[in-house]
Amino acid sequence: MTTGGNSKLWGGRFSESTSSLMESFSESVSFDRRLYRQDIAGSQAHARMLEKVGVLGAADAKAIIEGLDAIRTEIDEGRFEWKTELEDVHMNIESELTRRIGEAGKRLHTGRSRNDQVATDVRLYVRESIDDLLIVIDRLAAALLDLAEREADTVMPGFTHLQVAQPVTFGHHMLAWREQMLRDRARLVDARRRVNVLPLGSAALAGTVYPIDREFVAQQLGFDSVTENSLDAVSDRDFAIEFCACASLLMVHLSRWSEELILWSTPMFGFVNLPDRFCTGSSIMPQKKNPDVPELVRGKTGRVLGDLHALLVLMKGQPLAYNRDNQEDKEPLFDAIDTVFACLRIYAELVPSITVQRERCRAAAAAGYSTATDLADYLVKKGLPFRDAHHAVGSAVARAVEKACELSDLTLEELREFSALVEEDVYAHITLQGSLAARNHIGATSPVQVRAAIARARKRQG
Repeated sequence: MTTGGNSKLWGGRFSESTSSLMESFSESVSFDRRLYRQDIAGSQAHARMLEKVGVLGAADAKAIIEGLDAIRTEIDEGRFEWKTELEDVHMNIESELTRRIGEAGKRLHTGRSRNDQVATDVRLYVRESIDDLLIVIDRLAAALLDLAEREADTVMPGFTHLQVAQPVTFGHHMLAWREQMLRDRARLVDARRRVNVLPLGSAALAGTVYPIDREFVAQQLGFDSVTENSLDAVSDRDFAIEFCACASLLMVHLSRWSEELILWSTPMFGFVNLPDRFCTGSSIMPQKKNPDVPELVRGKTGRVLGDLHALLVLMKGQPLAYNRDNQEDKEPLFDAIDTVFACLRIYAELVPSITVQRERCRAAAAAGYSTATDLADYLVKKGLPFRDAHHAVGSAVARAVEKACELSDLTLEELREFSALVEEDVYAHITLQGSLAARNHIGATSPVQVRAAIARARKRQG
């Protein structure tokens, strides 16, 4: 460590230079440099506001805005030199601006602090990330709708406890996935409202003595409103936590899809075939075709859940207002954004290419006594109490298991052994198509209702 003063922009109070170990330990520019566009946009809006209220002269404001434009171009083109000793994205940009335009650069920070500056930058970044994610979610939702329409008549087994339960259509199953994604979309849209509030103007924690116009800055940056309390504004990271909570639930949904695709693509199920371009082989087993995309998405879900947990633990013990701990908010937040975007993007490409093995799906639905409930419902409609119908059908299933056949393969005489209410019309109720067709109400699995749901969805999109 050297002595004799500190050359940092904040170093006037210090008699020693910062330890090189401390600089390495505390720097954030290695990861927060991705905020440069948001930082420059915020600084330019701040400069325009300072000029508007008379704190900054027109010439200085012009020099600042043009200087920041030039710096942004250099960063875009990869020509900007980032310096670890300048700690973060904010100080790197401000220091370079001052080097280029002189005294005017030193006036830019009037009326603000890095505390409200970084809070603004991160809010802008999260807002833009949400907007980007919504575009990909819409692509994926559209792909699911197309796949549902293509497979509206495809019979497959529906499961509970991963045991064959009742027949459904593949299209109905894809619409279930889509419902999950639409809720994820709605949560992100709702979270965006709380992200889109401007903290700039809160300064370090108490506001500023300058006659700032925060509403003007909010308008410049596209914020809906300004924060109401400066203490809260500089230390709040609820918006980042809420984003990661939305992202975590979204990833849980993708992970559940992944688990199903992994199962469905195995030879034991054989319900779907995933395109070769989204799979890999084995280094030792030539026959293998591994479902890498679903497996990786399932694995990456843990990362995003961990990112949420990291932010919650980061904030749980912090007093008001800003603390340096908050530097640690960015890496988990950035990781969550990057991971969710990557997973959504590849699923949006994968889903349209899924090939459904229709005969295998139908055979699986037929092999699991999936119409047993339909037989019970048939008996109830004939007047038998449901519990008695349940017992009768259970006995009929046991007979079918003993004979290694399906319920619909039992003769009328055999079925009447279990209930005298059974008549010739029973077979119309215990076939796969009969079971599907009978569930003909909004939200149910009949092909008619699947197509109606698709039509409603397309109308809402239009």
